[in-house]
Amino acid sequence: MFEIGSSLRETRQRKQLEIAQAEQATKIRAKYLRALEDEQFELLPSPTYVKGFLRSYAEYLGLDGQLYVDEYNSRYVIGEDGADSPFGAARRRRAEVGRRGRTREHRRMESNMVLLALAAIAVVTGLIFAAWKFGGSSNPPNIPNLATTTTGHARQPARLVIQAVAGPAALEVHAGSPAGKLLFQGTLEKGHRVSLPGKALWLRVGATQNLRVVRAGHTLVLPHRHQIVILQSGAVRPAA
Repeated sequence: MFEIGSSLRETRQRKQLEIAQAEQATKIRAKYLRALEDEQFELLPSPTYVKGFLRSYAEYLGLDGQLYVDEYNSRYVIGEDGADSPFGAARRRRAEVGRRGRTREHRRMESNMVLLALAAIAVVTGLIFAAWKFGGSSNPPNIPNLATTTTGHARQPARLVIQAVAGPAALEVHAGSPAGKLLFQGTLEKGHRVSLPGKALWLRVGATQNLRVVRAGHTLVLPHRHQIVILQSGAVRPAA
C-alpha cells in the first residue's frame, strides 16, 4: 500500500514538471490533476473518471498506471464482494488501520529524531562550556569563524591576539597584504577575541580604539587609521 497523491506529486516534482505541462500533455484539466495529487477524488465526476485519469497521469509520469488504479480500487471502491460483503468491509478496515499505523509510526520517528538532535546539541554545548570553565581562561572562547593556518607548526599556539575591550569593532585580516589569504572578517563584539599566526598581517579596522593587540606578551599600539600592517618583527605602521 502507498499514498497515491503524494507519490504522483513527488514524481512530478522530481521530474521538474509543472501542472500546466502535465495538463497539456495528458489533456486532463489542471484542477483534476491537483485533485488526484491531493486525493480529493470526490472532486472528479465519477469513479470511472478517477480511474481513467489516474492511469493516464501515472503513465505520463513513467509510472505503472494499473498499479495506481488497483490501489484506488482497494481503498475507495467497493469491490466485487458487494456493498454488504464482510470480505470487502474487512479489506477496507485493514487498509485504513495500516494507513493509520504508518502515520503514527512516522510521527513517532520524527519525535525521536528531534529529541536526539536536542540531546546532541545539549552535550556539545556542555562540553564547550566545561572546556572553557576548567581551561583556566577568564576570556570567552575564541569565535569560531577564524580561518587559522594549519601548515608547519599547527600545534603551536598563536602569537598574536586581537581582543575587543572597549566595544565592538569591525575587523578584516589578510596574510601579508590586502591580496593575501583572508584569515578573518567580521565584527568582534566586546570581550571577544581572535588568535592569529604571529607573522606579517594586513588589517582593516573600523574602531582601533576599541581593540587591544598583544603579541608575545607585549601590547602593540595601533595608529588611529582604518588600515594598518603588523610586521613579523612586531613593528606596527600605517598602510600606504
